[in-house]
Amino acid sequence: WTLRASRITPPHLLGQVWQWIQEKKLDGEKLKQLRADSPLGEILAAGLANSRHGREIMKECIEEAAARVIHELERYLSALGSIAAMAPLLGLLGTVLGMIDIFGSFNSSGATANAGVLAGGISKALICTASGLIVAIPAIFFHRFLQSRVDELVVGMEQQAIRLVEVVQGDRDVDLIDAKIDLKSLARAGGGKKK
Repeated sequence: WTLRASRITPPHLLGQVWQWIQEKKLDGEKLKQLRADSPLGEILAAGLANSRHGREIMKECIEEAAARVIHELERYLSALGSIAAMAPLLGLLGTVLGMIDIFGSFNSSGATANAGVLAGGISKALICTASGLIVAIPAIFFHRFLQSRVDELVVGMEQQAIRLVEVVQGDRDVDLIDAKIDLKSLARAGGGKKK
């Protein structure tokens, strides 16, 4: 499942990055590893690669990487949304065609129509309407569910990225609880300031 939080925003990733910074182990190889690790890692790596250029450049790079990641997360949602929107219209088209059959039977047989032809047209109309709804209802549900899931993940990634920018640029002390850093390993490295 591609929208698992543990895959998109690993819980200990920001803490691991901070540990690399404190231990002065953040190099090109670590950034490459970070990019490949997860979508959040890709965003953080973009900011870290440009952190020496100042806060604004770092934020711009994070925003550019985030736009790519969000596009990737939402890549199938537009197709699902289109299916959800078109299914009722296709059902309506079938309904209209069924009604045309009904009225066509009046025209071909004069003023009275055969009950079987009328029933067939009505049946066709109802089957098409039901088919459109059977497709549309779950498609709308899953589209909204997945869109809200993507939105939650994006908010989480934004918060982590902002926290990283503030810590790296010196605007914030390291929040050890939120960053989920292993305190023992950080103490051994001699890094981080407690709030």
